[in-house]
Amino acid sequence: MQLPIKFRVLEILSDGKCHWNSDIVCLLQSEYSDLKGDYGRDSANFDIIELASNGLIMSVESKVDEEGTYKKGFMMHKYVLTDVGKDRCVYAGVYKGGD
Repeated sequence: MQLPIKFRVLEILSDGKCHWNSDIVCLLQSEYSDLKGDYGRDSANFDIIELASNGLIMSVESKVDEEGTYKKGFMMHKYVLTDVGKDRCVYAGVYKGGD
């Protein structure tokens, strides 16, 4: 059984590294069949934005996708897990232990 998408995002970020939203979304799209296509991409990205707005992850860098590798002309963010997010990962049993 797969994790809910938001918990999977937290699990990905629990490795202690920073990840671009484009990389997270691409990984999610490869794991979740209902996230295929542009709508799935945007839905997964919205889940990431919700996690950031709730303080579980935070953006540490941003840039405009000028090459169109993810979504041309749109902002891309590099995210890291916050302490609150780490606590939630531990509670949910998805923490990988990265610091």
